[in-house]
Amino acid sequence: MMGASHFRWMSSARSDAGRVRDINEDACLDEPARGCWAVADGMGGHAVGDVASRLVIEQLRQLPQAASGITQGLAQARAHLLTANQQLRDEAARRQVQRIGSTVIVLLACDRFCGYLWAGDSRIYLCRKGQLRQLTRDHSHVEELRALGQLTDDEARHHPAHHIITRAVGATDRLDLDEDTLEVADGDVFLLCSDGLSNELTDAEILATLAATSPFDCRRVTDELVDRALARGGRDNITAVVAQAEDPLASDKTLLNPTS
Repeated sequence: MMGASHFRWMSSARSDAGRVRDINEDACLDEPARGCWAVADGMGGHAVGDVASRLVIEQLRQLPQAASGITQGLAQARAHLLTANQQLRDEAARRQVQRIGSTVIVLLACDRFCGYLWAGDSRIYLCRKGQLRQLTRDHSHVEELRALGQLTDDEARHHPAHHIITRAVGATDRLDLDEDTLEVADGDVFLLCSDGLSNELTDAEILATLAATSPFDCRRVTDELVDRALARGGRDNITAVVAQAEDPLASDKTLLNPTS
């Protein structure tokens, strides 16, 4: 999808219905060779959330094979998500329901950069040199209260309205997406997840898993994150996509200078 990335990417994805829900309304995309990863979470309490999340991911799967840079890649992803938004609006009208919607978080890699765009409360985290940073800001009522200082982080995590989101694909005729870019560093680890994971685990627990001792194993880390969320109760669908960037030039230098 994207132009060639400077980095070697390794990734893994896992999605689980959890211990309470009968249907998994999450869907994900894990395509390291194309530099494209995504998570979509069908809106709980609305009709056919699983249909919504699958449609969003299918639109992203159809992204063109080449882009001249991260800016064009993000523009293409945005266009496909706008198409998904209209398709979900049309489907809701056909089924005579108010809305069929899904959150979305997309990560794209090109050259030395990553770009990401999102709507809703699915998140992307970056683990770099032992530090964890949440790159996205939830589009939710609770996050608005937290940003205004009316809720602490802990109060926000346990607030009864934490599931009420303010943006989603298919929610309204106009889809608002936030986006950003960053320069990638050797060893960066990205986590894309639905709120079924982030509502069960604290940032400290996520960091402890992502900053595991080397060699880093994407599959093992993904499984550990989902298993931890299940052990906490698995009250919602749980999806995790973990991607790690490796700079081949840095690796080559290490091989050439083993004592450095």
